[in-house]
Amino acid sequence: MAEVKKVKLRVPATTANMGPGFDSLGCALSLYNYFTFEKTENGVEILGCDDEYCTKENLAYQGYEAAMKYMGLPVGGVKITVESNIPICRGLGSSAAMIVAGAEAANVLNGKKMSPEDILAVCNDIEGHPDNLAPAIYGGMTVSMMDGRTPHTVSYILSPELHFCALIPDFETSTNDARKVLPKRVDYADALFNITRAGILLKALENGDIDLVCLGVEDKLHQPYRKKLIHEYDDVHNICKQQEGVAFFISGSGSTCMCISKEKNFADKLDGKFDGLTKNWKALQLSPDREGVKILEVV
Repeated sequence: MAEVKKVKLRVPATTANMGPGFDSLGCALSLYNYFTFEKTENGVEILGCDDEYCTKENLAYQGYEAAMKYMGLPVGGVKITVESNIPICRGLGSSAAMIVAGAEAANVLNGKKMSPEDILAVCNDIEGHPDNLAPAIYGGMTVSMMDGRTPHTVSYILSPELHFCALIPDFETSTNDARKVLPKRVDYADALFNITRAGILLKALENGDIDLVCLGVEDKLHQPYRKKLIHEYDDVHNICKQQEGVAFFISGSGSTCMCISKEKNFADKLDGKFDGLTKNWKALQLSPDREGVKILEVV
């Protein structure tokens, strides 16, 4: 087999913490970052990012370096070109996409020695939680958990009748801040509230039962606290609630909010509805990505 010196790939955005699925339930979406990784003699060159991210701290390089070390190979030199379409710090898995790209590129450039499970484990050591990583790797809808330091994930069927609409504002929400606002302990009744809805939600998403999805995305563990960090959350929620059959939840830790409905062009129904708000909200119609990280070209 000829040596692979360059690989082009794409990685999808993801939505996680879906309703009651805190730190566990995620889905890949049809919004992509594109990457080219090319072996070089030495050094690191990163193109397509702001200067502050063109260092070895870049998450795409971090994923690449971690995978090379996992395979017991010298990291060597690499040139990374990034075309970023996933908004940063908006709850759409931008960091997961970068890390997965680096790990998968290292894998392809070196004979595919790593399984998807290996890649998930390597990436999780960097990201710290697998809920965004798993759908970015496998595609579709996944539920993930940790057993000690080992991540495990399973895939679920998602009805083709359901469609996603991302509501993306012009401000960021810090993941660290979103963690800080969570309570240290939760009420037993609140835990039961989430457990029952998580089970209902998974089956409703499989069956395309939008009425049950609307009930299933209700949550008492994270969204009541995190919504306070999202400017105009209640306004946006109320605008979406005025449309029948729409499930609404915070994507990741925010600031993006997400709607699930049976309408392929739900974003069109929101045209002009946010004009009276002070923040600039954009509705972006998306569909589930069922492929995950995808190799586009090897040279």
